[in-house]
Amino acid sequence: MGFWIFMLICTLMMPAIMIIFGNVFVKHPPKTINGVYGYRTSMSTKNQETWDFAHNYCGRLWTKIGWITLFASILSMLFTFGKGENAVGFIGGILMSLQCVVLVGSIFPVEFALKKRFDKDGNRI
Repeated sequence: MGFWIFMLICTLMMPAIMIIFGNVFVKHPPKTINGVYGYRTSMSTKNQETWDFAHNYCGRLWTKIGWITLFASILSMLFTFGKGENAVGFIGGILMSLQCVVLVGSIFPVEFALKKRFDKDGNRI
């Protein structure tokens, strides 16, 4: 039971972080382009307009994806309740791996949206 609770908490961390940072990026994005905090890609750092757009878009995306993965993770972990540690660890590990893939994969729609709305120099199309 203790290991199941530990794995449940571990699998809920990534979705919770996505929801929190998604809301922060939408409501309180980094005001200026910087190299420390924020959604930093070559396209998002072209100018202030691309920076603001990227944070708004990424924030909304992370919030949606975060809620979806949160509920999917809870549901998946409920199916492992009462199972052995190997089953719980295996399912938990797969969930966390998929969550990382989803987090990294969220770069693609944000970059696509940036390229759809801005040219290569960061000017609005």
